[in-house]
Amino acid sequence: MASLMRIGVCRFINKNGINNVLFAKNELNLVRTISSKIMRSKDTERPPKPAPWNYKEKSYTILNYWIDRTTSRLDENSKIIVVEGPVAAGKTKFAKELAAELDMLYMPEANLDMVYINPYGYDLRQLDEQLPESCRSFDIKNFLITPKHMNTAAFQLHQYHTKYSQYIDALAHLLSTGQAYKSYYEIRDNTISELLRPHLVIYLDVPVNAVQENIKKRALSCEKNSPVLTKDYLSTMEKFYKQNYLKEISKHAELLIYDWSEGGEVEVVVEDVERIDFDKFDTQDPKMKDWTNLSEEDWGVLRNKYADKKDFVMAYFNVPMFHVPELTIEAEDAKIYHDILNNAPGEAYEVGYNASMGDTGVYFKLKGPHRETLPLRERNLQ
Repeated sequence: MASLMRIGVCRFINKNGINNVLFAKNELNLVRTISSKIMRSKDTERPPKPAPWNYKEKSYTILNYWIDRTTSRLDENSKIIVVEGPVAAGKTKFAKELAAELDMLYMPEANLDMVYINPYGYDLRQLDEQLPESCRSFDIKNFLITPKHMNTAAFQLHQYHTKYSQYIDALAHLLSTGQAYKSYYEIRDNTISELLRPHLVIYLDVPVNAVQENIKKRALSCEKNSPVLTKDYLSTMEKFYKQNYLKEISKHAELLIYDWSEGGEVEVVVEDVERIDFDKFDTQDPKMKDWTNLSEEDWGVLRNKYADKKDFVMAYFNVPMFHVPELTIEAEDAKIYHDILNNAPGEAYEVGYNASMGDTGVYFKLKGPHRETLPLRERNLQ
């Protein structure tokens, strides 16, 4: 059974715990917390929710606001849960099982396969041999094999760009359907304030020695022979997570940390999640402040922002970084890149307008896709 350390969740017994128990008034407070799919199925008095809003295809305008209130879609399970942990900790398996138990949408870890494989299934990495070195694809597999490549800096930003894009999709999904999601410093600092921080972060703690054993067991060539995944690197990542990321995020979100050296039982985690009262924080508390004290109008504005105006939020990434040579491409290389890309399968026109790829009714369409939503595609490290 996984052991647990909780940060930010009230303890039952503290220095005045005995007195509180013996002399407290008999008051009963009913609190609605995240509930499992089994518990929700037993709730016969649960009011029906509106049908999910198709935010991928439909705009949420001021007119929709009056007849489709965002709060009518939100319930105790409308939460953003992020699963973190070291390499090969078992995050994917755990997150899938947790999402199933809590009846939430599972989103795979953001990865560049979501970007390089276009909507028609063509992998743009097949064009690399025709492209200048500075314009070639570079993903996690390339980084693990050649960490000192000239495209490493660009890879870090592309990876963050993809994570940012996916998190906006998660917020759009939550506010449009009510179903939860279980998700470079200069650019990060310019963009991170546009997002709502998660309600809960679950960290699967695995010591470095166990991580190295897990890497050996899953025997992925890009990991097994990688000059990156050394003991020093993994130790540095562990230290950063625990001393920086987890410490900072615990100021804003609930945090559960489990010893996952030998795995654990998802049912135990579900029980712990069900005990957390996410509504106990007031407007003066920094924790959950992104989600508290919001009016119906505030919810509507946020829903419109993440569902309909994703391009505007993503535009922060368009600020050029000319002072970083690794993040710039020569004009001649850029021209070659665009010429080759525009002739790749499915890249000649906007999605839905490529007759050569099987799109129909091209002459009768009046507009392009409503928004760009990343596919729920798992990373392929084989």
